[in-house]
Amino acid sequence: MTYNVQVAGNPPPHSWERRRPLMRELLTRESPDIIGAQEARYDQVKGLAADLPVYDWIGLGRDGGSRGEFMAIFYRRDRFELLAFDHFWLSDTPEVIGSSTWGNTCRRMVTWGRFRDRPTGREFEVWNTHFDHEIELARQKSAALVRRRIAATDPVRPLLLLGDFNCAAGASASYTELTTGAGLTDTWTAAAQRRNEGLNTFHGHRPPTRDGVRIDWILARHAVAVSETAIVDYASPGFAPSDHFPVTATVRF
Repeated sequence: MTYNVQVAGNPPPHSWERRRPLMRELLTRESPDIIGAQEARYDQVKGLAADLPVYDWIGLGRDGGSRGEFMAIFYRRDRFELLAFDHFWLSDTPEVIGSSTWGNTCRRMVTWGRFRDRPTGREFEVWNTHFDHEIELARQKSAALVRRRIAATDPVRPLLLLGDFNCAAGASASYTELTTGAGLTDTWTAAAQRRNEGLNTFHGHRPPTRDGVRIDWILARHAVAVSETAIVDYASPGFAPSDHFPVTATVRF
């Protein structure tokens, strides 16, 4: 699952205190093996960890330490062993914590982890990111950097790239860079079954629209089968746990 959980601090009726119980219900019901969560601050990450006791997580604030929003990766500890993890920033100086050089005022980053699947012993990687929401050049440069970084990993190892990319799948330069350029598969288009096709993944706490605009993606390297994908429109009447819908994919490597 990739899920922009929406940063805390919104006034009622969309405060985190009100949204958190519904998000717990959604995540417990869907029970994904891996969750790439964007935009959560440290207190939110801790809250989700408390609400989801079967998961461990990795992450770092985009401003360094516990400061700023996280690109946290939650994983089921009974199934996966964490072998390595790290972070880099979407800038000309990716190893500099909190760096931003492409005109974007919000710092942007990637958190990644390498895991061992306990039942099979197979290793794979999960990368989680959140591209800039304002600067097109920053998004394009971010996609190019992620492409180069992925190319530097073991090409045999399966990899999932999760994120809120703030640009439309199939209609943006960043999407082309990461699919055609980097050779990643869009699990949505590759899936044998799609649920809620056409639903926009961002709704902004307004009535959902069906313009086919997906800005939240799950991309994969070496995916041999995607049996199902979904945009999860879970909500109580008139109220959603975030201003995005989460996206899920069932992937076999």
